[in-house]
Amino acid sequence: MIVATAGHIDHGKTTLVKALTGVDTDRLPEEKARGISIDLGFAYWKTGDGETIGFVDVPGHERFIRNMLAGVCGIDYVMLIVAADDGVMPQTIEHLHIVDLLNVTRGVAVITKTDRVAPERVNEVVTNVRSLLAPTMLASIPVIPVSVVSGDGIAALRDELAAAAKAHARSEHAGRHFRYAIDRAFTIAGSGTVVTGTVFNGAVAAGDKLMLSPSGIEVRVRALQQHGQPAQRAVAGERCALNLSGADLTQIGRGDWVVAPALHAPTQRIDVRLQALASETQPLKHWTPIHLHLGTADVTARLAIRRGETVAPGASALVQLIADRPLAALHGDRFIIRDQSAARTIGGGSVVDPFAPATRRNSAARRAQLAALEHAAPDASLAALLACSPQGVDLTQFECAFNLTAERIEALTRQLGTTIVGKDQRVALPQAMVDTIKQRVLEALTSFHRESPQALGAEIETLRKSLAPALAATTFVALLRELADQRKIEVTGSLARLPRHVATANPADEKMWQTIKPVLDAAGFKVPALRDLTVSTQLKEALLKDFLYRKSRTNELIRVGAERFYPRATLAQLAALAQTVAQAASGGQFTVAQFRDASGIGRTLAMEILECLDRLGITQRIGDIRKMRKDFIPILGPATAPPAPAAIAHKSP
Repeated sequence: MIVATAGHIDHGKTTLVKALTGVDTDRLPEEKARGISIDLGFAYWKTGDGETIGFVDVPGHERFIRNMLAGVCGIDYVMLIVAADDGVMPQTIEHLHIVDLLNVTRGVAVITKTDRVAPERVNEVVTNVRSLLAPTMLASIPVIPVSVVSGDGIAALRDELAAAAKAHARSEHAGRHFRYAIDRAFTIAGSGTVVTGTVFNGAVAAGDKLMLSPSGIEVRVRALQQHGQPAQRAVAGERCALNLSGADLTQIGRGDWVVAPALHAPTQRIDVRLQALASETQPLKHWTPIHLHLGTADVTARLAIRRGETVAPGASALVQLIADRPLAALHGDRFIIRDQSAARTIGGGSVVDPFAPATRRNSAARRAQLAALEHAAPDASLAALLACSPQGVDLTQFECAFNLTAERIEALTRQLGTTIVGKDQRVALPQAMVDTIKQRVLEALTSFHRESPQALGAEIETLRKSLAPALAATTFVALLRELADQRKIEVTGSLARLPRHVATANPADEKMWQTIKPVLDAAGFKVPALRDLTVSTQLKEALLKDFLYRKSRTNELIRVGAERFYPRATLAQLAALAQTVAQAASGGQFTVAQFRDASGIGRTLAMEILECLDRLGITQRIGDIRKMRKDFIPILGPATAPPAPAAIAHKSP
């Protein structure tokens, strides 16, 4: 369990931690000299039940509130400390506001320095503290008066902390990637760069390859420590020190995260649920400059509020935060905002969408998506998103935002009856929607072929706009690929068609084929080019060209060159001839000249035919010679080659 102190300067936070743990958390010389905490201090205490409590001692001076904020991110429990002589002071109130905005619900209020005042004063301060806690989520926490001088109340406080540690529910780490907020970075001679911080999610072990975010620098964990001792592993909800290789102190510091590579997704625009403090005197307006504290980071940012709206003191609203530099944020992260001069806390809340779009912020669809994303549980959020996202849910972004492993998201989609479409760009869609779209595609193609029998296929983009306009083009194509894998359709380039569709199976094309086929058959191996074929058939060139290209899709014709089409049976004979020439040639290798002489055609045409056989994978070119690569029969069908002249067949390459 991680416990942070909170309270006004000189109310005894550091002294109390020392009384509980024996550790003086003031480590800096200037802290020793001035007698006040300036930066974060850390100590550990093992309870009688074997539980370990990690203490984060924060500075109480208003000038060091930035350091205090870095210390209370990710804590489980707070010790709100109020001195009996001073009572509630300004930083008592601000620290309490901060831990309340950070959604800290467990803690204890400690009245210190009771040896300095009368019992009546202690009772008065206890009453004041209970009144201060009443409107917060810490309203029911115990209040314990103590004195580190006399020892009064220390045993009761230890008992309270030990009971809280025993009852503490461990943070979930299974099914989530590693994520760790850095609050301190330094170097150790012989070890290199060391960082300390809190594990927010997942687990870490020596040897893990991770990434600094938002910088994107790759690092490796050389070793780790917990409670000042070497450790093998640390999990969510624990503090630890990591010895990192790959980055030096100029590249790493407070505010950075160490994350699994899948979580590195810097952002500058986040949608949040903002709670303004009731103590504010003016509403928060659009484009108000602020200091944003998220994790251990402090970045300047602006509030983007819907046109004409404000956030009144004490009110809550969905707003957008636009940071001046990239930061790392995920769904559910708690944050604090302070005014432009960083003089006072003005509100806080939680991240709803860490990857907020810059446009369509006020549309009904976007408002529905934000309502869905406000669900804390990923299953509830995904279900609600699917219901209001006709374009589907980008799973890569959803996984990252909610920090879910691939295994967990797959289990989640199965549970919700959802299918994942696409590989590189994975989109979740309801299975019923996928089935409906696929059925509509089959029906649309049937209708298209009936109305346009000569068309090779329907344009995919036209189908998308007609059948599923909300889907991204990549998602729609992925659905068509699934249909193609099931052999229900064929996809070629930008066209889709039914497998049984033949673009030339109509009376007009059949009549044209009866004119062309005898000319091609009579030509033998010397099939004429398109222009010559136009003369022979007395057909218009554009009409003939369109027909030949469509006919070639049936494999009855094979396009050999740019303007030459061979009947499949004729090309099969030429492939058989190439096989015969190869068998007769030395080493099974033959030249264009040998094939030319065997076929009795010109060199240019011989080269066109061999290049076509290369494309089909039947022959393979090696420099100036070729060899047979595959049996031609499965590709072109059976054929017998005419006998090659003996003088040619035995000629060496």
